[in-house]
Amino acid sequence: MMFDTIILGAGAAGLMCSAHCGGRTLVIDHAKAPGEKIRISGGGRCNFTNLYAGPSNFLSKNPHFCKSALARYTQWDFIDLVDQHGIAWHEKTLGQLFCDGSSKQIMSMLLAEMERAGALLWLQTSVRGLRKLETGFALDVEKDGQSHSLICRNLVLATGGKSIPKMGASGLAYDIARQFGLNVTDTRAALVPFTFTDGRFKELSGVSLPVRLSNQRSSFDEALLFTHRGLSGPAVLQLSSYWREGEPICVNLLADLPLVDILRRDRQASGRKALTTELAKHLPARLVEHLSRSINMQGNLADQSDAALWSLADTLSNWQLTPSGTEGYRTAEVTLGGIDTDGLSSKTMEAKEVPGLYAIGEAVDVTGWLGGYNFQWAWSSGYAAGTAIAARQPTTL
Repeated sequence: MMFDTIILGAGAAGLMCSAHCGGRTLVIDHAKAPGEKIRISGGGRCNFTNLYAGPSNFLSKNPHFCKSALARYTQWDFIDLVDQHGIAWHEKTLGQLFCDGSSKQIMSMLLAEMERAGALLWLQTSVRGLRKLETGFALDVEKDGQSHSLICRNLVLATGGKSIPKMGASGLAYDIARQFGLNVTDTRAALVPFTFTDGRFKELSGVSLPVRLSNQRSSFDEALLFTHRGLSGPAVLQLSSYWREGEPICVNLLADLPLVDILRRDRQASGRKALTTELAKHLPARLVEHLSRSINMQGNLADQSDAALWSLADTLSNWQLTPSGTEGYRTAEVTLGGIDTDGLSSKTMEAKEVPGLYAIGEAVDVTGWLGGYNFQWAWSSGYAAGTAIAARQPTTL
């Protein structure tokens, strides 16, 4: 069977690409249903993009690589598409956009766009062999127990990274890239919770509060959540992309809270109250109790000098912790690293040395922040590859 384009992966990037390739296009995926990450994202409402998406929100060995695709298909373009399909949406914090209804609406939209373009979708299909032809590629695949030999001019790698293997994630795109001589940067789990092997935060499991979480590379002002295994929440997931094993992190529990001014005022009005009681008005009570075992919080407010209050505030603003590790790919939202952008065109996503081979989405060494940025990269890179393929599509194979 012959196709103009075969796309490996029916996730966000692959489906977006299929809607723009033109010609005879086939999308292949091993899963029972397309877009599983889309379906579960955003608590089932799909955080489909971010109002503030731009190059500064992405990590890559080459921070300039993402600029071209993001500029040619922006968050506003995707919002227009969502609006055209009559999908109601709303903004949450920090520019994050979600469906009012269900993430299934985004899936239905993408499938409708794919079908409008005339692309075919084969699910529960596995790639058994792949080789380069003089002008294109030959694939051996298995679908419904039957073997098929396929030929295509263009092959698009859109199988994502290693994150959440229980959903079928694998390093297939990396293996194929290496097969054709492309480099793959070191990969690791990103947007992932931190773990502490000593179980120190079990008693705080479920406690959440806004913090400023930082290391030497970056800083995020968002919520932190204590878990029975360690630390999670948006601030933690964000910083995990900038963290290396063995490094300390700094938790500022006060962020912009003027604690000294507040406690000095309360000292005048309520000096007989315990310091811990007053602190519990501004920090979770369970956290105050936990911290009081290692930080001097004894006595009433009236007993605290200005120097003591400043020392306490400094300690709470610079809580140094060293995670044992992360939850790994098991719960990571994305994979950091991937197919080296040095081997790809930033305008078309095509491999510079392998004509007809493209890589898009999470498979590429471009990783976004938490909050809809990785979906925007999927839309932008998928569009870039799809329109590039369409621009040189022959009328017949």
